[in-house]
Amino acid sequence: MFNIVPSKEEKKKLKKIVSNFLDSFKDEKDVEFFVGGSYAKDTWLPGNRDVDIFVKFNYKLYKDQDISSVLYVILRKKFKDVTVVHGSRDYFHIVVNDIIFEVVPVLDIKKTSEAMNVMDVSPLHVKYIKKKLKKKDDVRKLKFLLKANHLYGAESYLQGFSGYVSEILVSHYSSFDKVIKAFSSAGDSLFLDPAKHYSSSKIALKSLNRSKLGSFVLIDPVQSDRNAAAGVSLIKLKKFVRLCKDYDGSDKWFELKEVDVGKLKDYLVLAVKPLEGKRDISLAKMRALLDRIVREFNYNGFKVKDYGWDDSHYWFKVGSLSKTVRHYGPSSEFAEHVKVFKSKYGRKVKVSKNKVYVDLNREFSDPSKFLKSLIKKKFVFEKVEKVKFK
Repeated sequence: MFNIVPSKEEKKKLKKIVSNFLDSFKDEKDVEFFVGGSYAKDTWLPGNRDVDIFVKFNYKLYKDQDISSVLYVILRKKFKDVTVVHGSRDYFHIVVNDIIFEVVPVLDIKKTSEAMNVMDVSPLHVKYIKKKLKKKDDVRKLKFLLKANHLYGAESYLQGFSGYVSEILVSHYSSFDKVIKAFSSAGDSLFLDPAKHYSSSKIALKSLNRSKLGSFVLIDPVQSDRNAAAGVSLIKLKKFVRLCKDYDGSDKWFELKEVDVGKLKDYLVLAVKPLEGKRDISLAKMRALLDRIVREFNYNGFKVKDYGWDDSHYWFKVGSLSKTVRHYGPSSEFAEHVKVFKSKYGRKVKVSKNKVYVDLNREFSDPSKFLKSLIKKKFVFEKVEKVKFK
């Protein structure tokens, strides 16, 4: 079996980096910084380079404010390089010691009905999994299996199983083996309601947004009107069901499936030489590096349409970008924050619908040039001895 559990040394190192990061903000008032995601739930895999940090804002004080802009000012006091990631609510990335901290502003809510944004519910997901999940390593095993078979990742370009879905499945069925057994007998559609929010599937399906139904409906235990598996496509569901039917417990299922890179068209292909040493550790590091590259593409606005790897290549299908990007700042009503924004961008700042913005020239619009720039960055490729374009 491949190594699926982080070593004591890796856990200790990451814990120290995370603690130091949180300590940077211990004097902040009216907000609370705390860890989330797989790190908080202890379901992260070896080589993990992502840590989610939630920043809670008092609901009554901030529910009508742009908490992303408020958080940006707080972060800039401590760190020079803060990357804005645009979403349903802007959040941020900060790189410290090769770790990407994803810093997410949320309102401090007690129940899902108070949420002003989907992000506000995320801390409740963490709380639920920490309470219900008994076998954390079984989640790691499921994640590893899904990744090896290109079934992991809920992003639109992947349409696979998210980490949260993996955690719900293991907590619901109580073990990895029982998840495999349950899916081995599933059909082309599946309905699960772990928290029993509804008395029947018919009532549940009538209550959910039709656009979020899909072939796999997994009622979020925390949020009854949400399908946690909405991002799982029918194709990925069928592949996983077929995998579960054929699964015999051998290591081959955790090995990446071979692809003839010579037949790939319109892909960026990298020839890589893994580190010497134990194969399972080397491959785990290669997988972590691949995830890092994909994240770098996404963080910089590129759309990754497809990607994959074997023990000697990475490949990516990535779309090009426009030459400029519109970067929005705070609402004009927050004078102090607008002042900070203008001091950074000067005369380029404009106003639209009570919000300041600036049109910035992208450093990279060509994905191949961006990938070449990543190769030169030690923090990205320090785990690979040789990298070149094929």
